[in-house]
This record gives sequence, structure tokens and C-alpha cells, in this order.
Amino acid sequence: MDHTGYPELDGLLPRLAAIPALDRDALEAERIAVLGRKQGALTAALRAVATLDPAQRKGFGAASNALKAAFEAAFLAREAELAAERLEALGPSVDLTMPGRARWVGALHPITRVVDEILAIFRELGFAVAVGPEAETEWFNFGALNFPPDHPAMDMHDTLYLSQGPGERILLRTHTSPVQVRVMQAGPPPYRVVIPGMCYRNDTADASHTPAFLQIEGLAVDEGIGFVDLKATLTHFARRFFGSATKVRFRPSYFPFTEPSAELDVECQICHGKGCPACKHTGWMELLGCGMVHPAVLTNCGVDAERFTGWAFGLGPGRTAMQRYDVPDLRLMSGADMRFLRQLSGQEGG
Repeated sequence: MDHTGYPELDGLLPRLAAIPALDRDALEAERIAVLGRKQGALTAALRAVATLDPAQRKGFGAASNALKAAFEAAFLAREAELAAERLEALGPSVDLTMPGRARWVGALHPITRVVDEILAIFRELGFAVAVGPEAETEWFNFGALNFPPDHPAMDMHDTLYLSQGPGERILLRTHTSPVQVRVMQAGPPPYRVVIPGMCYRNDTADASHTPAFLQIEGLAVDEGIGFVDLKATLTHFARRFFGSATKVRFRPSYFPFTEPSAELDVECQICHGKGCPACKHTGWMELLGCGMVHPAVLTNCGVDAERFTGWAFGLGPGRTAMQRYDVPDLRLMSGADMRFLRQLSGQEGG
């Protein structure tokens, strides 16, 4: 474009001619200076159309629009040249036309999500969270909890020992119950705690067992606590977690550290009571073991068993997650198949 016939517009032609020599930063600055909505030079000229005589408006407006189109075309052409120069500088190994890779989005492991939800339910009931070491002595893991010295659980076939020398042996805790002992030794009742943590047993992995697993235990000790408090609290928890219509049942059981003892079962959430391999075709899934704290345990921990009573429970959140997510085999969630874990975490894409 040599001229427009209007001095106001012809004064912009040198700027149009200079565009092919601008670098990226200068190009963007020039675009704003010429075509910017607020202070652009050409924008200001277009606004001046309203001040002209009606006979001049048509020609001036047409010339202004033609100059604007010429500037826009020049800017686009220079952008294309700069992009081509940048691509050439990067070399043939980089293809800027390839689509970008989706960013991986992290998510909590399904069992971790279950642990967080369980702890949240008990926090609402006034329970605090307590933790302790994973390597324990035999006294904390067995002796204080009323296990007799010849109990089968103390055999190496069931427990993973870290030391076999003289003195008290060190082992990987088989349950989080030693933390109950530490809580009771730390001060007088009342206690209301839930205890999450890793446990280790010399088990063969199958659909419902793994050698390393998470466990959550709970402990409540105070004056006047009875079995009815245990049943009411754990029934509330089960129905809060699985749904208000969930069927639950308590079965008599035996544990060295509780008396009386019970198992709490919930209707299998996978088959809904019809029977499947996960529930061993019974229609029920064992959720947790529980019972009134044995007086000997209270005494071993320095608590007056004549004045105080309490109850405790222990559950495996891995099995609980199996029911929540309809997973028939615990090993699926314990493995490293990210495709499976993304499905459970709502992260199928990526």
C-alpha cells in the first residue's frame, strides 16, 4: 500500500513497512500501539470518522478499514515467519505440531481413602488419633496384651522377628494393639483413640490376606463403660460407612486381650448376601474383631481394673475397601497396576 489519500492514515504507512523486521516482543508491542482498543493509533483514526463531514466519512472509513486489514495481514505474516525461524532453530527432532501430553493427576490410594473416612467418623464421636512404632518388643506386642508365653502367634511362622539374640526379642508388630498399651501407660483414663498403622505377619498372600497390611484399632476406657456402648458405637460406625440399611451381626469370639470378645460382620457388599468367593459364600464379611478390654491388660498398663472398664476393636481397612469398591481380591489393590488403581480412584484418563 503506497498511500491512502488521507494524511492522517499515510503517517502510519512507515510503521506498516517496518513490521517484517520486528522480533517477537517488538511485534506484540507494535500490534498494541497500532491496533490496541484504547490507545492504538489506527483505532484513534477510526474514531475520528464521526467528526468528519458526511461527504468525507465514506471514503475515510473505507481507507481506514483497508489499512487495518493490511496491518493485520502483516502481523500474521510476521508471526508465521518467526514461528518458522524458531522451529528451524530447534532442529528436526522437535515437532511442535504434536499434541501435548495429558498431565498425570494424582489421587489417594483406595485404602488410604477408606482409612481417612474411618478416622473422620470416629473423630466425630470424640476419638483422637494415636500412632506408635512399627518395630516393637515382645512385651508390648504380646506380653502386656495377655498373650501366654507359648501362644502360637509368637512363633516365627506367624511373626516376623528382627532380632534373635539374648534378651527380649524385637519384632515387626503384628497388630496396632501395642499403641493401646502405650496410650494407657502415658496417663490416667479416660481414653478414646483410634490407631491406624502398618502391621506385618508371616502370611501367604491370598484374596483376603497380605503379609504387610494396614490396620485400624480403637480403644475406649472410662468409668461405667459396658458392652452395650461397644455395640452401639460399632453399629453406628458400620451403618455410617456402608449405609443406614446395612445389616450387621455380632458373633462370639476369642481374643487374649478382650473378654468377652466378638466379631462384627456386615452383609457382603459385593454379593449383597448371596454368597461369593470374597465372603466364602456365606453372604457375610467379617469387618472387625472387638470386645471388652481384659482386666489383666488394664492392670499390665497401670490402669485400675476395679474402677475402669473399656472396649477395643481392630479392623483391616483393606478388606473394608474391598467391600466399598466391590473388589473380590485384596491383592489387586496391593499391587502396582496403575490402570486398576486409576479406575477405583476415578482417574481412568491420563
